Amino acid sequence: MKTDIEIASEAELKPIEEVAKSIGIERKDLHLYGDYMAKVKPQKGNGKVVLVTAINPTAAGEGKTTVSIGLADAMKQIGLKVCLALREPSLGPVFGIKGGATGGGYAQIAPMDDINLHFTGDLHAITAANNLLAAMIDNHMYFGNELGIERVTFHRCLDMNDRALRFIRCGLKYNDRDDSFDITAASEVMAALCLSNDISDLKRRLGNIIVGYDKEDKPVYCRDLKAEEAMTILLKDAVSPNLVQTLEGVPAFVHGGPFANIAHGCNSITATRTAMHYADYVVTEAGFGADLGAEKFLDIKCRAAGIKPEAVVVVATVRALKCAGGKSKETLSERDDEALRSGLGNLIKHVENIKQIYSRKCVVAINRFVSDTDEEVEIVKRACLKLGADVVCVTVWGEGGKGGIELARKVKELCAMPDKEFTYCYELSDSTEEKIRKVAKRVYGAKDAEFEPAAQAVLKKIKGTEWERYPVCIAKTQYSLSDDAKLLGRPENFTIRVRDLTVRSGAEFIVALAGDILLMPGLSKTPNAQNMSINNGIIKGLF
Repeated sequence: MKTDIEIASEAELKPIEEVAKSIGIERKDLHLYGDYMAKVKPQKGNGKVVLVTAINPTAAGEGKTTVSIGLADAMKQIGLKVCLALREPSLGPVFGIKGGATGGGYAQIAPMDDINLHFTGDLHAITAANNLLAAMIDNHMYFGNELGIERVTFHRCLDMNDRALRFIRCGLKYNDRDDSFDITAASEVMAALCLSNDISDLKRRLGNIIVGYDKEDKPVYCRDLKAEEAMTILLKDAVSPNLVQTLEGVPAFVHGGPFANIAHGCNSITATRTAMHYADYVVTEAGFGADLGAEKFLDIKCRAAGIKPEAVVVVATVRALKCAGGKSKETLSERDDEALRSGLGNLIKHVENIKQIYSRKCVVAINRFVSDTDEEVEIVKRACLKLGADVVCVTVWGEGGKGGIELARKVKELCAMPDKEFTYCYELSDSTEEKIRKVAKRVYGAKDAEFEPAAQAVLKKIKGTEWERYPVCIAKTQYSLSDDAKLLGRPENFTIRVRDLTVRSGAEFIVALAGDILLMPGLSKTPNAQNMSINNGIIKGLF
């Protein structure tokens, strides 16, 4: 079987002007980045949104982006006007273990290598804007500290997995302090860009970023340093959505790239709205399992954007379910019905959440691998049908859109059905503590949430302020419904441990750090970077 990059390099892509014209975008409204990528003017529309999410994944992922792309290709094949709205890749996973974010096999967006590497420079611009603010904070403190900043809370960032930057000493000789870097995907500048309505709203949000606290423990903002204008200048192009295409020619708006375990995990509001303007159906995704990306899509992004998904696709794989049932990662390709049945609780919990908490119509998509047996697939199907959930198999990795036709028809059917009132996990009028407890209990299935002293101190600071109306963005492991990566399947009687909270007033949400999660990932023992090569301009090992 050919590798992803071999398939992508052999594909005959349309000029991006032709892709744009197919949905009504004129050449004058494109900012070209070569022959196959462009930036477009943001728009607003009323297309139907289809959210693709998943069960808790293995380290390699379960093909959620691949299924999203294959579903869009299939919807085009059955005659629907469809666009994609996806996140941009981060160089951390590209060179780490998970790989890029352009799908795989014959369900990819392209040009795959450009998108996975520097693309249109959005993440570099976000990194630069973030670090300009960090430099201006330290510069202000160096030249007298007129604002009286006593404690700096804003971090520098880098778009790379780098364990050594988790704990550092910063400002030696003049402002010596403990500090850390975040990965760009977890930065507040990334979140502000993705949740902004336009460039004016972005500037407002940047100005509202808290950079630290003074001697009286009052917040000091980015606008106090007069940094928001320069930051917005750095982001003047990055604020516009990017347009590319699938291997089958479906337009794809790819913009913004927050992770779902340590950020809010959704592409930009402007990209989703723009896709909704140009298509009747918009296929979008939210990172990792439905406990992370989908919860944040539904409780944070939908509120901010004023949208709702007409249907939700929950991607599951036989191998991830066996992993959830306790089977070792090295033997997931081997048949093990006992482990599979034991792991089904994870899938059932995610489907229950979508249907019962958020009142969304739902279909399970079994992303089939060549090692899956018919008997294993049947076990999963029976469990879904017993739950009252629709279920189909997809083979888009090997067949492209053809392998997702049944799913496309089911999604079309769900979107045409009468819709229930969209409900959230919590109300914005709930206290921050109550919001976190509701997500922990209702979405994760926890017994309760407990707050360590650092988190309790922030809760007291938030109480009675405008911040208390912010939604919550819980950062935790992606491998478990709990905050412990070792508690697989559908754990019970566990407690979510919230060790700290951060007010992100630019993003307009509260970050809760649960368990041992950190905002800067590390590389694996053998990262993907070691298996890459380039000769005569031909890249190998990128996926």
